[in-house]
Amino acid sequence: MCRHRQYYPRVAVVRVTDADDPRIADYRNIPDPALVLERRLFVAEGRQVVRRLLAANRLVTRSVMVTAAALDALGNDVDRDATSIFLVPQTVMDMVTGFNIHRGCLALGERPAPLDWRALARGAGRLAILERIANADNVGAIFRNAMAFGVDAVLLGPDCSDPLYRKAIRTSMSATLAMPFAHVEPWPGGLRELRNGITVIGLSPCAGASPIRDVVTTARGRIAIVVGHEGDGLTREVMDACDTVARIPMAPGVDSLNVATAVAIALYELAGLTETERTERRAERAEVPEATGSQTGERGSGDERIKMIKDPRSSPFPRFSV
Repeated sequence: MCRHRQYYPRVAVVRVTDADDPRIADYRNIPDPALVLERRLFVAEGRQVVRRLLAANRLVTRSVMVTAAALDALGNDVDRDATSIFLVPQTVMDMVTGFNIHRGCLALGERPAPLDWRALARGAGRLAILERIANADNVGAIFRNAMAFGVDAVLLGPDCSDPLYRKAIRTSMSATLAMPFAHVEPWPGGLRELRNGITVIGLSPCAGASPIRDVVTTARGRIAIVVGHEGDGLTREVMDACDTVARIPMAPGVDSLNVATAVAIALYELAGLTETERTERRAERAEVPEATGSQTGERGSGDERIKMIKDPRSSPFPRFSV
């Protein structure tokens, strides 16, 4: 304890050795997202995620529950004046939560008031919009990609997984704690509202859609990318509400990508393009005659497409480095 008092001189680190102690009751049954949501809380899991929650100015950390090793690892990241710290053995942590917390570190945050989606959209140059993305890992990965490629906010349609569910927070590497998000109502009517000032691009593997690079190049002003359900994709109503639908060209025989991967590729195409750069690209495309393609909008014949996939030097797409 001397070591802890030295690191946290203004905080009473509360030792808890009983899983039934009422002081840690809020941590009980945290795997159940409905119960956590009902209490207007969310759970941060893991040392890096908890550290970022503690640093998030717009969010309130109600308490932290840690093992001794995790407390030492957090160091001075704990707000010494505002955060309650419960120091527990690993066995107590596992018993009260109902599962094994490998890194020995949890925190409870208070859910902020919902944001207004129209206000977010007014101030955004780039948006990611989700329809029926039900998997928490996919939602988290999309938020992480959105932050990496400079998206200003994420908007959610109905039936999306909660961005503040602990799995989504963990997968996003805390991006859901930093990226503003809001739920759109009415749906999909809200997308039609967005089109007054924002180019709304639906992402779909359907053959009739134009390649994402062509769509992004010709789009003007602010842009929103819309993605849909992991299996079914965008609903027809949502595609009709978009300005246009774009696809990511893929090798023959591959029908789709993971939705978070697709978002990353689309945002990569968009990232860094100023309006001036888009104008220059439009001019360049006007000067270069299009290769003969199929009625589905593919550029070049099937043999040419296969050659581009096998030989990156002949591909019109940039090579990715890992």
